[in-house]
Amino acid sequence: MTAHALYVAAAYTISALAIAGLVVWILLDHRARRRELAELEASGARRRSDRSGSSG
Repeated sequence: MTAHALYVAAAYTISALAIAGLVVWILLDHRARRRELAELEASGARRRSDRSGSSG
């Protein structure tokens, strides 16, 4: 492999690893937020948009 081909392969590898890391981070964060929401709803907390009878 030439030096240029090694550079390109390394750039693609590093980019793919960075993107994969971001995807994993987002998925883990999503699971954590859903867990927090479930805990809040189980404790009786409700969303402001769920209030009935209030306008505006």
